[in-house]
Amino acid sequence: MAGPKTAKLSSPPTTTPPETSVAVSMLWESYMQQTPNRLKLIDAFLAFIVLSGVTQFVYCVLVTNFPFNAFLSGFGSSIGQFVLTASLRAQVNPQNRSEFKDVSPERAFADFALGSIVLHFFVFNFLG
Repeated sequence: MAGPKTAKLSSPPTTTPPETSVAVSMLWESYMQQTPNRLKLIDAFLAFIVLSGVTQFVYCVLVTNFPFNAFLSGFGSSIGQFVLTASLRAQVNPQNRSEFKDVSPERAFADFALGSIVLHFFVFNFLG
């Protein structure tokens, strides 16, 4: 009869973070260091708009779409506001000055505000 077998306890393998997490980490650090605060604020608003649109869509799919006009208005508002905000971000980004030579940041914001007012006027009228 052979002796009792002893289980070999091995230490957990040392894992280095995958290259994707390193790349994401480097991207995040670069974003935090090089992006102006004005653009970070716009990016946060863009993230909120996406979250709002996704929430509306999930609610419509899982719960109900009874007042379908309300869903279309809210979801269309999210999409329209995202497009307007992305346009504002492109126009106020200092790296894009060569593309938008004739547009000052103040004019870009005025265009954004006017576009948002017109968008929400149509959305409000579509509600019925």
